Amino acid sequence: MVAFRISLARRALLTFAMASAACAASVASVASVAFAATPNVALPHYDGLWSVSIITEKGDCDRGYRYPIRISHGFLGNAGDTAFAITGKVEPTGFIRVTVSYGSSSASGSGRLAGDTGDGLWAGGSCSGTWTAERRGS
Repeated sequence: MVAFRISLARRALLTFAMASAACAASVASVASVAFAATPNVALPHYDGLWSVSIITEKGDCDRGYRYPIRISHGFLGNAGDTAFAITGKVEPTGFIRVTVSYGSSSASGSGRLAGDTGDGLWAGGSCSGTWTAERRGS
């Protein structure tokens, strides 16, 4: 009778241990699936002060311009004291779209930022060209 009780106790303990292990494996599996489905929180951030050089390659616009741009939470804005309006957005992938306006004139550009640099193309009116950018601070 004592051996039978010990055997039942061992069996119950073994069953509990196996159920606990299966439960832990299930929780780990669900956690890994949930983590895999969660967006990557380590996406690159491009916030900070940027210096953008714009070069005209086609058209009769001035040969070059330089603008200070501030990126905050992915949105672009004028960081200088000139009357230019700068709007746009940079995606977590680094793809960027921007519009620079002054009065009734405007130019649009797109390209890519990577780390502390970037480049792309722009066009406005009869002019077009390239742009480059580098981060100057936070």
